Amino acid sequence: MAIKADYHVHTSFSGDSDAPMEEVIRRAVSLGLTHICITEHFDPDYVYASGETGLYDLNTDSYLYELLKLREKYKDQIRVGFGVELGLQPHLKRQLAVYSKSYDFDFIIGSSHLCNRKDPYYPDFYEERSEEEAHREYFESVLECIRSLPYFDVYGHLDYVVRYGPTRNERFTYARHADVFDRILTHLIENEKGIELNTHGLRAGLGQPNPCTDILRRYRELGGELITIGSDAHTPADIGSHFDQACDILKACGFQYYCVFQNRMPEYFKL
Repeated sequence: MAIKADYHVHTSFSGDSDAPMEEVIRRAVSLGLTHICITEHFDPDYVYASGETGLYDLNTDSYLYELLKLREKYKDQIRVGFGVELGLQPHLKRQLAVYSKSYDFDFIIGSSHLCNRKDPYYPDFYEERSEEEAHREYFESVLECIRSLPYFDVYGHLDYVVRYGPTRNERFTYARHADVFDRILTHLIENEKGIELNTHGLRAGLGQPNPCTDILRRYRELGGELITIGSDAHTPADIGSHFDQACDILKACGFQYYCVFQNRMPEYFKL
């Protein structure tokens, strides 16, 4: 496996995972990875379709305590990063600013799981309009979030919305939303923010990573170089999933390096 770092991983400290952290780390070691970054969900004011809240309220102190124990235990086998996946919503500007500075994170992913208070995971996000209109609303909300909430290093699964629509990504193309994508990518590059290649889409049968190959290629064409690779694993079995394919995709898109982070600073490794 050419890629030796998985930088998007969840354990039982995330509301949507039951994976014991030690099992996740042991799985990474068994695959020959040299770096792993745990990126638990912190998605305050997340509203479930049922109206339930609190699913992604992270107990960061407990999470960090467990991570530090295991980091020491496995220090001779793998470097374990302390990360978080921030759920970006414009009205949380102050809360996320304070939180991101309250801990010595190695790495922060910014993600948009909610668009105007609705999660595209649920069918009601697509009701009474075309799928393309729903996609457009989501991508415009991403642009708003990255402009107003700069508390991250890399933006995660940029086309998250295409995972769950009525036709998933069958009718989705970069070209249909090129204007807003170019504004997103240009803003990220100008502000020294990266993106990730998230292999969930490959694992889920989309035939593409998140974001898709055309977006990855366009990011590189615009001058973007800062890119991490993450499995978005919620179980030990998915650690490092499809990383050989990810490596081939990145090379085909013009990338020569991928990144890991320590103390919020990128380090580059040749593909």
